[in-house]
Amino acid sequence: MTKEKFQEKNRWRNIVQSKPVLVLLVLLLIAFVWSVFGLMIRMQETSKNKKIEENKIFDLMQRRDTLSVDIDSLKTEKGVEENIREKFGLTKDGEGMIIIVDDQKESNSLENEVSSNAFLSFLKKIFK
Repeated sequence: MTKEKFQEKNRWRNIVQSKPVLVLLVLLLIAFVWSVFGLMIRMQETSKNKKIEENKIFDLMQRRDTLSVDIDSLKTEKGVEENIREKFGLTKDGEGMIIIVDDQKESNSLENEVSSNAFLSFLKKIFK
């Protein structure tokens, strides 16, 4: 090897090993690590979103199955009759209907209203 080639190699080595170049390489390494870290965070968020969407799809599939069963039941005469009874509270001739009221306050107010209406009708009958 000639002296000129050796000095040229040595000059490049000195440039590569200089402090500014090493600082630049460290900054590039930090930027790379930061990017990888950000990518990992986004990957975790994507995984969470995927699970959420899979759960939504599962719920929608269950709802579809339920609606399919409801549609199939509405295709029969019995299913239509049950649906009308449920929605409109209708009964067949000769059937009775029982209504259960849960709230005690509502029943008391209905009794008061009925008794006040009965009293008013009694007064009206007297004065006629």
